[in-house]
Amino acid sequence: MTLRIGLTGGIASGKSTVAAHFAALGIAVIDADEVGRELLQPGSALLEQIFERFAPGILQLYGLPLRRPDGSLDRRLLRGLVFEEPAERAALEALLHPAIQARMEALAAAATSPYQVHVVPLLVEGHSESRYDRVLVVDCPPALQLERLVKRDGTDAQQAQAMLDAQVSRARRLASADDVILNDADPEALVPQVSALDRKYRTLANAVSPPLPR
Repeated sequence: MTLRIGLTGGIASGKSTVAAHFAALGIAVIDADEVGRELLQPGSALLEQIFERFAPGILQLYGLPLRRPDGSLDRRLLRGLVFEEPAERAALEALLHPAIQARMEALAAAATSPYQVHVVPLLVEGHSESRYDRVLVVDCPPALQLERLVKRDGTDAQQAQAMLDAQVSRARRLASADDVILNDADPEALVPQVSALDRKYRTLANAVSPPLPR
């Protein structure tokens, strides 16, 4: 069975950058957010369910339509709603997570690299640690995380802080980690950390993989 690494971290911690480094080393990276975007293409049945469930609340809260003119989802509006309302976030997760998990399993079955990296932002929140052989946390000091989030999304500090507060604490996430990458410096500093873990995971993968038939 292929070794599976669950990669997680707080919002704006640098998960995508770390995942890209693993991909550059020839490792299959299966990203829950990317799968979600794939499943929510305009015209998909899942997207229509999202519109039906959340568009009225978005219109009432923001006075704006959730469906863009091209038929796509306005993710910024939906994110604003679910981060402010835990019940709405739970409703969204109930729609998205089963479909995303099924698609990720299909992609995992087709992957051929020595091990796999599954990028799951809400891995700890969803108590999904047991699905993976190891949990890798990308860690970042909260102040730097807030700064990056404001810069990345163009949001104000108050809303960005609310998004951070909606996730599990840094301590809780680190307590679930088998491995940690600290992303508190230049992006180049990630490369040796990823390379070291790649060597470690390849060794572990060889240990758990059955020998090829002669």
